Amino acid sequence: MFYKDERLALFIDGANLYSAAKALGFDIDYKLLRSEFMRRGKLLRAFYYTALLENEEYSPIRPLVDWLHYNGFNMVTKPAKEFTDSMGRRKVKGNMDIELAVDAMELAPHVDHIVIFSGDGDFRPLIESLQRQGVRVSVVSTIRSQPPMIADELRRQADNFIELNDLKDVIGRPPRDEPVSREPAFEDQD
Repeated sequence: MFYKDERLALFIDGANLYSAAKALGFDIDYKLLRSEFMRRGKLLRAFYYTALLENEEYSPIRPLVDWLHYNGFNMVTKPAKEFTDSMGRRKVKGNMDIELAVDAMELAPHVDHIVIFSGDGDFRPLIESLQRQGVRVSVVSTIRSQPPMIADELRRQADNFIELNDLKDVIGRPPRDEPVSREPAFEDQD
């Protein structure tokens, strides 16, 4: 439930939203996403969080990051860390949970409603804290993928759960073959 006069802020966990949309078979059109939430309330900020591979000559996410930066999104990035797991496989670690949580807590006194685009159960204590401060919290993710992309405790804690698949016709576009809008898959390790 959204109210036209409420001050909104969006917090997008880039890797998580990308994975959820991919599991549902579509790409996110971020211009449409921003417009949709501007329509739902007074959008004050739209944050997008992602880790970047700094040592790559070309990062497939760089064009998306640049486009978002120039089109009204507050970009929060940090270098991803590469490591080799015990099986000798190259892995990339790029968790942005702390950055998202700190920004949401700092912005909480200035907004009425926060929308978190992530299904990560680690955000449950953040939502609980925001609610204690009088902020309504919606979570956008999906239960329609196999397996579901949202942790049950996160969905239960949120004031409102928005099924990403229900937004497909509003903010989606068919997936592209080229890597222009690809968010790298990062290991969520603490």
